[in-house]
Amino acid sequence: MKIYTKTGDAGETSLFDHTRVSKADPRVDAYGEVDELNACLGAARALDIDPDLTAAIEQIQKELFAIGARLADPAHRIAARVSKADVVEEQIARLEQTIDRLEAELPPLRRFILPGGSRGGSLLHLARTICRRAERRVVSLGAGAVDPVIVTYLNRLSDLLFVMARAANHRSGMPEIEW
Repeated sequence: MKIYTKTGDAGETSLFDHTRVSKADPRVDAYGEVDELNACLGAARALDIDPDLTAAIEQIQKELFAIGARLADPAHRIAARVSKADVVEEQIARLEQTIDRLEAELPPLRRFILPGGSRGGSLLHLARTICRRAERRVVSLGAGAVDPVIVTYLNRLSDLLFVMARAANHRSGMPEIEW
């Protein structure tokens, strides 16, 4: 199978239900933002920031693939037959547990902090902002267009990415710069 199909040369792409839409379609934009987030997390993971954080990022990347698949499937055809495309409340609970675990090792926040720090921490801060943008794009699809658990997942993930950036910086001895 070749990587190029030439079916997108006129600025269109296919959703999972084979509907042809513009590459500028809001749904395509939404799953494109999720894809960008996934790539940014891959870059952070490549830095070997910390085995604990690396493992969490890998799991998140798999879940982001599921979210992208769900966003590309407005007719809900794959979700019922492909369990790895599920996005469920238990995943959100796992994100919250990871936030709580990481926050326990961090000094309390007293002020806003500037994004940055170590290379891994900086990329995780960048991933957080991409995640927020992805969340806005998903929300812009409108009520009922997307399973609400996807919006909740992205919202919680951005919180986790902030805490992971802080943890990566803390573990590497990089001080936080307050605003």
